[in-house]
Amino acid sequence: MRSIWNGAISFGLVSIPIKLVNATESHSISFRQIHLADGGRIRYRKVCELDGEEVPGAEIGKGYEEADGSVIPITDEDLAQLPLATAKTIEIMSFVPAEEIDPLQMDAAYYLAANGATAAKPYTLLREALKRSRKVAIAKYALRGRERLGMLRVVDDVIAMHGLLWPDEIRVPEGVAPEVEVTVRDAELDLADALMATLGEVEMASLHDDYRDAVEAMIAAKAGGAFEPAEAPGEPAGGQVIDLMAALEKSVRAAKASRGEAGGAGGAEEAETKAGAEVTPMRRGGAGRKSAAAPKAVGGKKSTAASAKKTAATAAAKSTSAASKKKTAAKSTAGKSGTTKSTSTASAKKAGAGAKKAATPRKRASA
Repeated sequence: MRSIWNGAISFGLVSIPIKLVNATESHSISFRQIHLADGGRIRYRKVCELDGEEVPGAEIGKGYEEADGSVIPITDEDLAQLPLATAKTIEIMSFVPAEEIDPLQMDAAYYLAANGATAAKPYTLLREALKRSRKVAIAKYALRGRERLGMLRVVDDVIAMHGLLWPDEIRVPEGVAPEVEVTVRDAELDLADALMATLGEVEMASLHDDYRDAVEAMIAAKAGGAFEPAEAPGEPAGGQVIDLMAALEKSVRAAKASRGEAGGAGGAEEAETKAGAEVTPMRRGGAGRKSAAAPKAVGGKKSTAASAKKTAATAAAKSTSAASKKKTAAKSTAGKSGTTKSTSTASAKKAGAGAKKAATPRKRASA
């Protein structure tokens, strides 16, 4: 890899010659501006505003514009003569835990390569010291006309440096957080944790730029003359969530189903069915009420006593009725003999006595 800067790491009194190499590269697809009428490229020409002539790159330098519009020329020699220790040196100032570095400060990343055989030993010493301390080094360096802040850490067997923004370059997030007071329930947090656990299990190496792939496929199709525009996807709903719990539950099911894990769409539906089966439904209509016609359960003795009393009363009624009829018949036949009358009366008494006699044993039996 081509180096973009040569210098040294200042580690106390130890100096480590190094070369600075870009650790990242951009894979974004760039487009040219063209004239739609004929496809000709549109180029920007650097023209001097005083004489109107195009100026080649070799004749273009730096200048600082004053408030009144006047320009002060600044050359590379002027910048190189600045009394800065970081002009050609990455000066390590301190070592701190990596957690103390705010990710918002992260900028460009570089690899630091040992420059020459003599740099191998001190380079390895610094690398191993960083590993054992589990800390990162905070350093200052100058690059592209300005002094910068950097963080040195170990990546595999290489020392990497992340450019850091200065603390005063981080803007305060005023007016960014929601101004409305919102209460989050524990159940919602539990579902959010479940979704995070599912989506968090991904290999970083498997991630790639789908948009770039689609653009490259479109360019290849247009070059071959077989490009057919696809239907544009529907516009998002603007992030409006009607039911947060339902959205979280569906998200967890979809994430699990996409990974083929148990408890995906089918498992969640089964769980919901089980949960619904445990709920006791409300009773409606007459199905759950007691029937008015249903007889009450009674003991055998109470039933037998009631039957005996009823039978005795019926027999007594019949005897009385018979006696009444015979008495009436005796009065209507006044010409009959007194023997007949006494016989009827005796018969009536005998019948009543018989009825009472019949009732008495039954009452004793019930007792």
